[in-house]
Amino acid sequence: MNTPSDRKVVLVTRRTRLEELLLRFHTLAQARFYIEHLGADFADYQKEHETYHAARKVTVQTLEAHGRYQIIDRAFLPNFIFSASDVVVTLGQDGLVANTIKYLDGLPLIGLNPDTYRYDGILLPFEARDLPQVLRDTLAGSRQYKLVTMAKATLSDQQIIYAVNDLFIGPRSHTSARYQIQLGTRSEIQSSSGVIVSTGVGSTGWMKSVITGSFGVAASLQHKENQFTYPPMAWDAKKLCFAVREPFPSKSSGARLVFGEVTARSALHISSLMPENGVIFSDGIEADYLEFNSGAHATIGIAEREGCLVI
Repeated sequence: MNTPSDRKVVLVTRRTRLEELLLRFHTLAQARFYIEHLGADFADYQKEHETYHAARKVTVQTLEAHGRYQIIDRAFLPNFIFSASDVVVTLGQDGLVANTIKYLDGLPLIGLNPDTYRYDGILLPFEARDLPQVLRDTLAGSRQYKLVTMAKATLSDQQIIYAVNDLFIGPRSHTSARYQIQLGTRSEIQSSSGVIVSTGVGSTGWMKSVITGSFGVAASLQHKENQFTYPPMAWDAKKLCFAVREPFPSKSSGARLVFGEVTARSALHISSLMPENGVIFSDGIEADYLEFNSGAHATIGIAEREGCLVI
């Protein structure tokens, strides 16, 4: 049995905006010229970069004191193999937690906020300076966790994609998606901008904007004050929420089945009617997707795995 010092800690990082610019323009001078030519403040990019790497330095010092650790960039997550005894630490925005936790199967994740001035940190309860104590508690099993329900889309050919925030089913570009949607005994052929399926964590993000906007439009059309208050779901809620974006009713497409809940007993079924450019992607990462073209059928429900966020 592994002792606490034997367990490996995996630190997941992401490149800063400045590092992304350097990859594109190769030199600091060229990156500065590009940003300032657009009228933006290059000093802000530098400050963000310095703040992130200061937090990274403190984090790595803690990991060095611990013993076994490994650092990976988030780009390597889809192909990285985690050990069953690993503890995972993320240093980045909330999105990095979502990008990481869907590749874990119950492993504890510690979210560190590298820049509390910039990031709200809904999924980032700690800073780098907190890591020594939090890591000790986690390794000792004395830290509490918050379980996170995930969504899962399974295609008829058994390809799978998971989501911590939300799944998007629709067109790759700004065109209309055509598909057949079914929930329970209700079924409909639709034309829309796509379907969003949200978890409890994601219910405060994209789904919130869709629902809030819908109520705002309805209130305006009825010449009423919009007094709607949006109640997000709990992170561990055993259900998902779906909404159809911009459904278009016509002779061949309906707009009745546009919102609802997905539970363990009632999965959402969507069959693609798109000859090309149909996709399913998760958590806003369009590069990590499943093709969803004519003939493909997706079953969307609650994932069998849960995220485990240290609090």
